[in-house]
Amino acid sequence: MGSYRESDGSLTFMVRTVWLNMRAAIGEELKAFGLSTSQYATLMMTESHPGLSIADIARNVASTRQAANEMIGGLEQQGLIERRPHPTDRRTHQIHVTDSGRTRLAEARIAVARRETELESRFTPEQRGAIRDWLEGISDACH
Repeated sequence: MGSYRESDGSLTFMVRTVWLNMRAAIGEELKAFGLSTSQYATLMMTESHPGLSIADIARNVASTRQAANEMIGGLEQQGLIERRPHPTDRRTHQIHVTDSGRTRLAEARIAVARRETELESRFTPEQRGAIRDWLEGISDACH
């Protein structure tokens, strides 16, 4: 595949290309932990926000509810998350990270942080800060 710089200069296309390349690089790191990038993201989200529903997770990982349910099923089989009944909605389960999930997530975070540091190594601290500020600003502007 050619460089995104060979494209028509579409910002959306450039961001997509970077995302796909980063997802592949991080995905390689996560294989050692038996996790996909979506599973890793789900563990991070549910650790930070215990009690999310499957619909919440699906929205946040940009998947269908059915795909999120299957992905959560895989995490559940590994003992990394558990479903608990919602206190007021019988049809909904809340997703919580187990102690094993927290341990796996902590281990995976170290590998992901190391790989992200490698990916950012060509940039100065000022450039890294500007990139992060830009990404956050674009994200905010889209909402």
